[in-house]
Amino acid sequence: MAVESAKGGPRVTLRDWARYRFDRSLARSTGTLMGWLVITCLAVVVPVSLLLVWTDSGSPTSLSGRLIAAWRISAETLRLGAATGTPLRMVLSAVLGLVALLCVSTLVGVITTGLAERMAELSRGRSTVLEQGHVLVLGWSDQVTTVVGELIAAQAPRRPRAIVLLAGRDKVEMEEALTARAGPAARARVICRSGPASDPDVLALVSPRSASTVVVLPSAEPTADAEVLRTLLALRAVLGEDTDGPPVLAAVRDDRYRAPARLAAGPHGTVLEADTVTARLIAQCVGRPGLSLVLRDLLDFEGDEFHLADAAAFHHGPFGSTLLGHPNSCVVGLLTPEGRTLLNPPADTVVLPGSRLIVLARDDDSTRVEDCRHLVDASAIVAVRPEPAGPTRLLLLGWNRRAPLVLEQLRSTARPGSVVDVVADSAVPGPRQAEGGVPAGSDVHFRSAPLSRPEILLDLDLGPYDGVVVLGPDRGDGPDHPDDWTLVALLAVRLLEQRTGRETRVVTELVDDRNRPLAPVNNRSDVIVSGMLVGLLMAQIAQNRHLAPVFEELFSAEGNNVCLRPADAYIHPGAEATFADVVAAARDRGECAIGYRRRDITRTGAGDHGIRLNPPKAERRVWYAEDQVVVVATDHLLPAAEPLPDFTQLPAPGAGLSLPINTRTAQPPQPPTHPKDQP
Repeated sequence: MAVESAKGGPRVTLRDWARYRFDRSLARSTGTLMGWLVITCLAVVVPVSLLLVWTDSGSPTSLSGRLIAAWRISAETLRLGAATGTPLRMVLSAVLGLVALLCVSTLVGVITTGLAERMAELSRGRSTVLEQGHVLVLGWSDQVTTVVGELIAAQAPRRPRAIVLLAGRDKVEMEEALTARAGPAARARVICRSGPASDPDVLALVSPRSASTVVVLPSAEPTADAEVLRTLLALRAVLGEDTDGPPVLAAVRDDRYRAPARLAAGPHGTVLEADTVTARLIAQCVGRPGLSLVLRDLLDFEGDEFHLADAAAFHHGPFGSTLLGHPNSCVVGLLTPEGRTLLNPPADTVVLPGSRLIVLARDDDSTRVEDCRHLVDASAIVAVRPEPAGPTRLLLLGWNRRAPLVLEQLRSTARPGSVVDVVADSAVPGPRQAEGGVPAGSDVHFRSAPLSRPEILLDLDLGPYDGVVVLGPDRGDGPDHPDDWTLVALLAVRLLEQRTGRETRVVTELVDDRNRPLAPVNNRSDVIVSGMLVGLLMAQIAQNRHLAPVFEELFSAEGNNVCLRPADAYIHPGAEATFADVVAAARDRGECAIGYRRRDITRTGAGDHGIRLNPPKAERRVWYAEDQVVVVATDHLLPAAEPLPDFTQLPAPGAGLSLPINTRTAQPPQPPTHPKDQP
């Protein structure tokens, strides 16, 4: 049956009309809903009970007997009691059954609601953590999956420690993200809790006082550094004046927050400048192709990493004797009895009692002492000769908040006469032209160009340049992901290489490690995933905070760094020699050899890129001029005295500015003022 709707609308069936009326009645009140439930139960239970009685051959023959039997079945089904007799007795029995049913239903509802609320609270991650010796990670950032994954990899199989993560995100989302990016926590337990880490009441739920280490990560928001500072202050409020609290490791982006963060972190705190570390890595990789792969292998926990070893066998002896005193580990420095870290000290430095060796080894208990001097063949070692060092010309494409820091690092490592050309969009901040015109002898040139247009990139002339540095925009400066423009720029550079038939050394920064395989670069180039390398560094320091000075010097512009040097500077090309020969040759040059990179990169596994760190001293192979030796060494550069530019003002669009880069004595420039960089 169907009825015509008003004003010629669609025909409404009786079924639709009945469903509409039923839905409206249900929406009125809870009492209406209960009435419909009673009617539905009676409409089903009573007829079925009557049918059971009338079809039972053993049921009473009289009508009253059958009705009583039907009542008993219906009452038992509805839990209303089965008393029989006078009508008053049956009514009272039904009333008692209804009361009992109401009480039981209410009790079940209360229990169900309480369990549901408790499960919802647990799913929100607001319960207390009762752990001892756990690693506490506060905050969510691009580095969190790397830090957690490396901490899991560093766990001892027999003594796994819990990793507790507290961040202002949904607990389930955090667990899914960690599982997808960091893999299953096979050797450790990851406990996620949701809430603001800067709230002392929430922070107290994750038991920071009993933690072995506290790691504070900066987010990707513009106010990340201020949030890190608030988190450190909240941690201080929870711990109080307890001097035996856990060591704290934090990272900030802006150096303006470094000093306050160090004060808030306390005497056991270590504060890293993430942007400065990234800028140093970019500058170091410019002149050392393949260095990013070495550093990535050096910082993760899958292979060999830095440890502290006993130096009792070398007390009162020279440091140089320790380099050939370990067959399965590479010595790179000393930890003095006073706690000072000496990285690659002079070979005649005396190893005092109480000192410990800084070694590159598989784990902290695998280092053994054995004299390896018998493995050295002096005839295979090349005599020490000065390395030619000439000026370089670099091209920097793009601009972000780390660009001034990259330029500063390039200034401090550049050879005399080097030149850096900066090409960036006209809208980005640049240096201010000094009063009285451009200073003479300038080595940095700024030029504005719409780099978002691919045809502009394809018009670049890469012929005069020894290398290209590509910096993507900051996150949030546009609708696209920062890596999108970077990949387009790398593709344009690769097309220019094919057009000219000349490979260009490219150093680029990516935000997401999943985009690393997509980067169209040659074997002489480096792709730096800034978040991953900073996360690896934080995981290493979190495992052993005594190594913080080691990494601080390795990634600084001055002092000792990880370098890649041609193998023919150590071993005669084509000669068969042991790695002990390489160590001895590096020692004669004031360096510590820790590995090598093979020339036949294409024939090695996809994961090692030809890099082998900490090979056995007895390993023997044929060395070629195209091989590279990985050493911890100092680049001896000549300082200059030109002043540094002021990066706090905006140049006129399209203005070409020139500024010096060769100086190591002036103060570093300030990052460009930008609304997103303000706390």
